[in-house]
Amino acid sequence: MEWIKDLLWGSGIGHSILIISVVIAAGIQLGKIKIFGISLGVTLVLFMGILLGHFGFHVHPELLHFFKEFGLILFVFSVGMQVGPGFFSSFKKGGITLNMLACSIVFLGVATTIIIHFVTGIPMSTMVGIMSGAVTNTPGLGAAQQAYSDVLGTGDETIALGYAVAYPLGVVGIILSLLFVRYVFRINLSKETDKLTEEANKENHEAAAISLVVKNPAVFEHTIAEISRLMEPREFVISRVQYSDTHKIDIADANTRLHENDKIFVITTALDAEAIRTFIGEEIEMDRKQWIPTESQLISRRIVVTKTELNGKRLGSLQLRRLHGVNVTRVNRAGVDLVANPGLPIQMGDRLTVVGSEVAIAKVTELLGNSMKRLNEPNLVTIFLGIALGIVLGSIPFVFPGIPQPVKLGLAGGPLIVAILISRFGYKYKLITYTTLSANLMLREVGIALFLACVGLSAGEGFVDTIVNKGGYTWIGYGFLITTIPLLIVGCIGRYFCKINYFTLMGLIAGSTTDPPALAYANATAGNDSPAVGYATVYPLTMFLRVLSAQLLILFFYA
Repeated sequence: MEWIKDLLWGSGIGHSILIISVVIAAGIQLGKIKIFGISLGVTLVLFMGILLGHFGFHVHPELLHFFKEFGLILFVFSVGMQVGPGFFSSFKKGGITLNMLACSIVFLGVATTIIIHFVTGIPMSTMVGIMSGAVTNTPGLGAAQQAYSDVLGTGDETIALGYAVAYPLGVVGIILSLLFVRYVFRINLSKETDKLTEEANKENHEAAAISLVVKNPAVFEHTIAEISRLMEPREFVISRVQYSDTHKIDIADANTRLHENDKIFVITTALDAEAIRTFIGEEIEMDRKQWIPTESQLISRRIVVTKTELNGKRLGSLQLRRLHGVNVTRVNRAGVDLVANPGLPIQMGDRLTVVGSEVAIAKVTELLGNSMKRLNEPNLVTIFLGIALGIVLGSIPFVFPGIPQPVKLGLAGGPLIVAILISRFGYKYKLITYTTLSANLMLREVGIALFLACVGLSAGEGFVDTIVNKGGYTWIGYGFLITTIPLLIVGCIGRYFCKINYFTLMGLIAGSTTDPPALAYANATAGNDSPAVGYATVYPLTMFLRVLSAQLLILFFYA
């Protein structure tokens, strides 16, 4: 029976993988249990690790360190790959306001942490752990631990203990802040939904189809290319034309001339539809099926881009209309229909709506790939190249005035930034950044589970002693203050002064604390995707600031 003892309490690789696997499996299963409609999810892996660590289950320190850091890298890199494409566009229009408010929440949280440190005398390393737990930010915890180790050459278990103690009430505090703003301003959810619908109708940039009759004499006898130049910078594609004299329907190209009373089928945005309607003529009710009559050889298909050599090429450079006689009317990317402008760069996974003859579409299908099997294959080169570049970036020391120790982005910040940049600009360098949602989620969940399990196991031995004998119970209250004070201040400012829709504000608050349970609550309350949009808008910048601020606090007070 000696082998059982070695397996459970030994120090080998098998023992380490067994303990970590048990911690993750049990933690995830128990995390599904809901209390008052809220579940901790994967975060309960941390507490399961603490429990097993308290009862004497240990993992070899070097293996524990490797699994923890590698898990953190996988997590932040997959998060960066997911939010990267929308990171830069989030700063447009209202996104600037949302990100400024989210930054204010981060800075107020840091200020509250520093004040509590000076008032109570609690070490800053412990306070950074409490701060990370209070805002449910795991990468911040990892960054603080690494920064402390880099500066002093040793670890501080109170960082992880502070995180674990503050986390549960941090989740509750975020949701209580949402409820506080709702009842203070007497928000009516149905009215918020109506306002949201009105705003969406005004600012809809997705593709929309309209049928028009050419009535403007300024358009008569002009080619579509000439009309496109006159209508710049409006986004539209004239897909088909029905001539007034023959009633024949043809695919429109740049040289097609329009005549009085010709009917045209236009793909544009809701924002540009009125201008195009006014310039060309009158809108008519004409079903899409009428634009492909039964006697015609025209068919419409959706073709998926799966050839790697097309990644990043502009749609116009393929010359599909001139070479193959087909018309691309829409490009569906991540569930959103975009107008097929010639200057639009196509990416792996894009779905092109193509109209033409069956023979022509077959040739275009061969050109674009349309292989779902190929699309589902993981692009490991991009992932591991990105991780390697992220580690290099995270290891570069940056010198800031007033801080004697150079600042590094570390294993959390470096891969996060590189992932954001690769997912947004990688196509320009022929890097395939497309990853299925399920693959990204798998990578992310495996990473965070490994990290939390290792943090819990390393902190478990002293957890109970910290709570009972070292004043750890007061950390819970301090964490609650760090959670609620910034959220209540900025939440009221966002609602009263900035007039932000409550559903978007819920996403802003959840995103500024990088808290998935709060987002789940917000989505269930709203019944629409506005909280998720607000969450995604502020999440990348907030995540970066959380990681950076945790490092800077450690470096400033210990370097």
